[in-house]
Formats: sequence, C-alpha cells, structure tokens
Amino acid sequence: MNEKQFKARTKQLGLRVIYLVEALPQTRTADVIGKQVLRSATSVGSNYRAACRAKSTADLIAKLSIVEEETDETLYWLEILVEAGIVSADKLTNLMQETTEILAMTVASIKTLREKHKSKI
Repeated sequence: MNEKQFKARTKQLGLRVIYLVEALPQTRTADVIGKQVLRSATSVGSNYRAACRAKSTADLIAKLSIVEEETDETLYWLEILVEAGIVSADKLTNLMQETTEILAMTVASIKTLREKHKSKI
C-alpha cells in the first residue's frame, strides 16, 4: 500500500467514526466515550500526514509511534462502546477490523524502519 492509499484509509477511519459518534444515543456515557473515540480516530489520519513529512528516519519512527498509539486508543474506545452495550458488536465489526488492520500496518512499518535504522548505525 502506498502513502496516498494509506492517507485515504486513515482519513476514512476518522470519517467513519464521525458518523458513528453522530449516531450514538444521547446519554452522558455515550457522549464522553464518543468524544474520546472521535479525538483519537481523527488523530490517526492527521498524525499519519505529519509522519509523511518527517525530516529523518528517527522522526518518522517517532511520528508513526503516535499513529500507533492513537489507532490503538481508537480500538480501545470502540471495544468499550461494544462491551458497555452502547453499540452492538455487529455494527462495529467492520470498523474495528479496519482499525486493527491500520494498527497492524503501522506497527509493521515501525518495525521495518527500526531494523533499517539499526543497520545504518
């Protein structure tokens, strides 16, 4: 997958979570969790864009690590929505799968970059 495609996927993740949050029930709990998942999911794409402008391999690794953290946090909040019974697991299966795939690709990229960076030193 190239940079342009991954940018599109991470942006789509943010947009899908925006639609999800807009459809959540109007309760205090859903509101709080909704704000958390909205913040983390939209941060994935914005931080990936920042990573694409990294100045060095070390900078890229650092910025991708933020993408990893935000993606993992998004997955956490989606799990909370399901486990708290706010949204059915069936409704979030595809979104959680996409989040998991983005997380796995990010982790794999970081791992590859670290190995290449170590071999240069």
